[in-house]
Amino acid sequence: MDQELKNLVAIWIWAFAALYYCYSAVSQIPKGTMRLLALLPIFFFLTVLPLKLSSFLLGLPTAGSLAWLCNFKLLLFAFAKGPLADSPNLLHFVSFACLPIIPRSRHGTRTPSRDAPIVPRNVLLAIKVVLLALTLKAYGYKASMHPYLVLALCCLRTYLLVEFVFAFFAALAQALLGSELDQQFNEPWFATSLQDFWGHRWNLVAASLLRSTVYLPVRNLLAPVTGHGHLNSLPAMLATFIVSGLMHELFHCYATRDRPSWEVTWFFVLHGVGVVVEVAAKKSPAGRRWSIHPAVSWPLTMAFVVMTAMWLFFPQLTRNGVDEKAMEEFYGLLSFVKESSIALITNLGKNKYI
Repeated sequence: MDQELKNLVAIWIWAFAALYYCYSAVSQIPKGTMRLLALLPIFFFLTVLPLKLSSFLLGLPTAGSLAWLCNFKLLLFAFAKGPLADSPNLLHFVSFACLPIIPRSRHGTRTPSRDAPIVPRNVLLAIKVVLLALTLKAYGYKASMHPYLVLALCCLRTYLLVEFVFAFFAALAQALLGSELDQQFNEPWFATSLQDFWGHRWNLVAASLLRSTVYLPVRNLLAPVTGHGHLNSLPAMLATFIVSGLMHELFHCYATRDRPSWEVTWFFVLHGVGVVVEVAAKKSPAGRRWSIHPAVSWPLTMAFVVMTAMWLFFPQLTRNGVDEKAMEEFYGLLSFVKESSIALITNLGKNKYI
């Protein structure tokens, strides 16, 4: 583990050096093709850096930060767009490049597709904390569980951990920078359609980046052929899901160090097709006249998301033992924090009476 921590420090030193180069040198190059060419070595460099880490808890967050967030935000930066375009200083540039945050738009945040749930936010937070504790406790009984129940708990645990980690980094960024940030998650378990889930509720940071780097360019590219109606938005939506699938496939390769099985890519392609069908149906004459009641669409949506995740998204991780490795590291981290806290309190108590 000592060598892993040394690798982590070295990786982030190199990453900060690369971002300093982007902030100080690349920013002086006119936006467009020339700036993009100057960034190409950085894209490759940030993608291969996480391969030096074998730990799940250290490697996957680093890969998500460098290979996804940094690269996609730098891609926008090449054309003077996105959160890095108007960075007032190096701290702002590095923070918004690496962290899962997006500054709040001058025109306001993304409007949720439905009214906020009647359950107060603090009650929802308490429910999530309890659910996370239960899923972590239940992992100890994995051997006696049905495989489908193990996958379902894996789905829930992954969502809760990702949301809590994102919230932690958002709070850290607000404390350091004092910036207003866009919402990261919008209670995805209340989604009433796939479009609602992916476009308005789940990981809005990734959704915003994919919209700017994939969806809008593809839609504009197709506009001379298909016009500016909803027809050119459908292939743009599918292209967005394909890119998202390929990035998630890359993360699975980081985690498993195995050849891609393409299951994760097919998961996103399937959901992309679902969103395209939904949007096309809503835009049709029949779709404008009637809609499915949320009491029906909500369980159908959540069942589809969970079942397809259990079918295509998580099995690759469980087959390679990545879930067990991640939980072992997580329990090790909790044990380290517990022992360190006890030692700190003990030392403080001794010093009090000296």
